[in-house]
Amino acid sequence: MKLRLVPLLALLLAGSATAHATSDEKLKTAAEQEKAPLIETLHDMVMIESGSSDVEGLKKMADFTETRLKALGATTERRKTTAGAGADMVIATFEGTGTRKLMLIAHMDTVYLRGILATEPWHVDGTRIYGPGIADDKGGIAVVLHALKILKDAGWRDYAKLTVSFNPDEEVGSIGSGEIIAELADQHDVVLSCEPTAASPPAKNDGLLLGASGTATAKIEVKGRASHAGAAPDLGRNALIELAHQLLQTKDVAKSIPGTQLNWTTAQAGTVRNQIPERAEAGGDVRLTIPDGVAKLQAALEEKVKEKLIPDTETTVMLRAGRPPFVASDRGRALAQEGQAIYAEIDRKLDLVEITGGGTDAGYAARSGKAIVVESFGLAGFGYHARDEFIDTNSIVPRLYLMARLLIEQGKKK
Repeated sequence: MKLRLVPLLALLLAGSATAHATSDEKLKTAAEQEKAPLIETLHDMVMIESGSSDVEGLKKMADFTETRLKALGATTERRKTTAGAGADMVIATFEGTGTRKLMLIAHMDTVYLRGILATEPWHVDGTRIYGPGIADDKGGIAVVLHALKILKDAGWRDYAKLTVSFNPDEEVGSIGSGEIIAELADQHDVVLSCEPTAASPPAKNDGLLLGASGTATAKIEVKGRASHAGAAPDLGRNALIELAHQLLQTKDVAKSIPGTQLNWTTAQAGTVRNQIPERAEAGGDVRLTIPDGVAKLQAALEEKVKEKLIPDTETTVMLRAGRPPFVASDRGRALAQEGQAIYAEIDRKLDLVEITGGGTDAGYAARSGKAIVVESFGLAGFGYHARDEFIDTNSIVPRLYLMARLLIEQGKKK
């Protein structure tokens, strides 16, 4: 009996695969047709300068994206961020006929100051298109808008709710939107975050990201005693010298705490040349991949700074937590592996990147562990935050195909 069933089962599976392949070809064709419109959308967005402190530019980006989302059939909301420059988030909601709740996130701000287009204009060089913020993260926004256009044209509504969130402050730590993103993410089953994937070079293949560092800021302050630098230097307590001592003895503290990293990056001391400085301070960049990293690093630093070089000085250390770390769950890893299978359908290889030192809003989305979260569904590019930021146009069709196919598959699940 089993021997008779095997040919029948093979026939059924073959038929299913054939139907599946036909459906994929239609989706791929749709993605190819959206390539030129996506490039046009990218151009329109790059021409809007939208640095994190540029409220006017961010309003133009919010107007642009909200108009596009409304045209796709969304109900939209402009929500004020709780801190920072005071720009709006754009939150769009689509109501469907399925059971799952899906969410897409990207950010509208860039690191570039107003006027950057005068020296770094939009320009095309072969398969690369250059422009400030084109990869990070206007490419991610473009993928969202055009993948949803493909799915709308196909009549896909196999979801209970699909939410899109574009925030205006990611490049400054999402200080006014992070908690909102976390709250929204907890109301969804799946969150796809649309930061860029690295292009070649340095990456050999497109990728999805499974981990990113959380961030924190460190500050070390030294109080000494002022005195005349020429006539009575020994009566003073030199805060600058003590600060140098503390920086040297704390520079490797994080190495004893796996999952943390600390680099002192700024310093200031004194006001005039002929006075022993009574105050000195330094700032540091902290990266974390463990949830209790701030507390552990704070305790280790406090213990270390007890060792003084200059008597009668006082040293304090303060750490302030920023964006939480992102570490994909087993469910997130499984979703990323689905993405690999989807890329294989179009004869492309998709790498799974374990960790990056950069922060991401996926950390907020994944903080509670309720939603399945994976990062880097944006376009392939590089030169982020630099003067040669670009996207690779060869990535447009595969990334649209990936986003659309993965949303379809997620909508099927119960």
